[in-house]
Parts: sequence; structure tokens; C-alpha cells
Amino acid sequence: MSWLTQTFSSSIGRKFLTAITGLFLIFFLVGHVTGNLLLFKPDEGRAFNEYTQFMTGNLGIMIVRYLLYAAILAHVIITVLLGIHNRKARPVGYTKQVPSPHVSWSSRNMGILGTLVLVFIVIHMANFWYSLKWGVVPTVNYAEAGEIKNLYHVVQSSFSELWYTALYVVMMVFLAFHLMHGFQSAFQTLGLRHKKYWPIIRSVGFWFSIIVPFIFALMPLYIYFFRNINH
Repeated sequence: MSWLTQTFSSSIGRKFLTAITGLFLIFFLVGHVTGNLLLFKPDEGRAFNEYTQFMTGNLGIMIVRYLLYAAILAHVIITVLLGIHNRKARPVGYTKQVPSPHVSWSSRNMGILGTLVLVFIVIHMANFWYSLKWGVVPTVNYAEAGEIKNLYHVVQSSFSELWYTALYVVMMVFLAFHLMHGFQSAFQTLGLRHKKYWPIIRSVGFWFSIIVPFIFALMPLYIYFFRNINH
């Protein structure tokens, strides 16, 4: 049996892979939210469109993007396998225990939160990534950059709809709760919990889980209330 098969077949190995893929997705969120900050720039979407053009045309970024897709699939599959294993390990007919007050709500509901976030990712990618790759996206011509796809227009159109704006904001709340447990859990699984620096990791994880989803949520609200093409 190869080391890869052993890793996937053991509970410890699966937790390790879940932590690694989770941290990779966390680093992606940092890059993604940084790029989305360009949506707040009052230049009618030029900076965001040029950024999108660069991200879709750069070979290195393309490789990272496919690694991201693989990480998402691996994270989901391994998490599901862990859940199945944990359920099978429980004794039949056990008495239902009252949740410990030391266990956070997000920790007890990681499965539900993860499923909601996954559903949102599918909707989000279908709306933006699929449109950019295979949909009909209007183009815009800039003197220096030439004619490029106007993804900013797609973003404006999407967040001109109240239901989609509300969905996005609510999903960012779920993402925040998912990150609150996932961030700390990943470092703990990798054996990085030490009394000297664990308070720092916990604090960074908490604020990361608040700030990043908050910035993501501000984006659709800003566009809906201030850049809505229907206004």
C-alpha cells in the first residue's frame, strides 16, 4: 500500500490533508479579497477588468487556479470521508449527550456550514467563472490594454439583484463561522498548538474570520447601493 493510500485510509492522514487543503484555501481567500478591493475603485471597473485579464492570462496564475480547484475537491471529499468514519465509529444506540459549553457552535456545525459554503461556491463560480470562460461577456476597450472582457459589468449586473446581494452577504456570515473553527483546527491538526504562540494563532484566526468575510460582504452592498446599474 502506497503512502498516499495509507494517508487517505487513516483518520490522522485525512485530518492532516483536510488541514493542508484548508490552509491553502485560506491563503487563496487573502488573494481573492485583495483583488476584489479593486471593485471599490471609482474608475468604472477598469482596474478590476485589467486585474481579471491578468489573472486569466498568466500561466503561473492558471496553475495555481487549477490547484485551487483540486484543493476544493480534496477538502470536500476528505471531509465527507472523515464524517462517514466518525459516524461508523460511534456505538449503536448511544445516549445523546448535551453539547459541551467549551465546544463552539461553529465546531459542532462544521458539516452544515461547509455544505452551505460549497453550495455558494458552485453558484458563485457558475455566475462569474463560467460566464468569463464560456458565457457572453461584453468587452471594453482601453487605450493601453486594448479590448478586454468587461467582467465588472457582470459583477454590476449580478449585484443589481437584491436576492443575489442578500444571498452573498448571508453566505459570508456562514463563511465567517466556518473559518472561526477551521483556521484554528488546521494549525492544531498540524501540531502547531503551543502555549507560547497559540493565543496569537487564535487571535489571528478570529480576526481573519471576521475581517475577510466582512470585506467580501461589503463588495455586493457597495455595488447594490452605490454602483447599481439599475439606479
